[in-house]
Amino acid sequence: MSLSITRQSVEELGGVASVLTRQRRDHAELDRLMNLYVSDGRPPEDRKQTLKDIIQLTFSHAFAEETVLWPTLRRLAEDGEELTSRVEQEHQEINDLVAAVERTDPADPRHDELVEQAFSLIRQDIRDEEDLLLPRLQEALGHDPARLRRLGTTWETVRRTAPTHPHPAVPRRPLANVLAGVPLSVFDRARDMVRTGAGSSRVRAIAMVGAACVTAWFVAGRARARH
Repeated sequence: MSLSITRQSVEELGGVASVLTRQRRDHAELDRLMNLYVSDGRPPEDRKQTLKDIIQLTFSHAFAEETVLWPTLRRLAEDGEELTSRVEQEHQEINDLVAAVERTDPADPRHDELVEQAFSLIRQDIRDEEDLLLPRLQEALGHDPARLRRLGTTWETVRRTAPTHPHPAVPRRPLANVLAGVPLSVFDRARDMVRTGAGSSRVRAIAMVGAACVTAWFVAGRARARH
């Protein structure tokens, strides 16, 4: 079995555009943000923004995995079903926990307890992916840099237009998650723009809807082509 992707060079992972390098980069950013959130002496508003950043990255990243990577692993690896079922369960638990975090007032003592539980599970999910699933995906793709780069491009396309908040009721597998994810992505990202003061112009809204629809069409087409 391949080494954990944490122990491989960028070249071994297939280059900077490889899906493995992109995954590791997002995981490192999540780790940095979680450490920043729990660091001492930060103003409440800063911590609130950091938590928002963690949530947005976590769920766009996971949705793209469930839509692009794990179906590929199930199709190419004999143990793909077992491995992806394990990580999908982790994703479901993270959805449930973070949904509870978003419902809980930051002044409530339970808020930080829920955040701590969510962070612990996110870190476990990262370890499972970097040590088990992604090395198996690398093997299944024959360590081929070109295939890893193509998959990375598809994964990044989906990630950039994916939902950015927890939706525990959404299925974890295509095509059901894609069909549910398109309107949720538009809703989530519009909400994120309003909350950050980025504006809600008609042009932005149209662009977001268009991008989400193109992503759904693209992923659905790939899924149909595999059957």
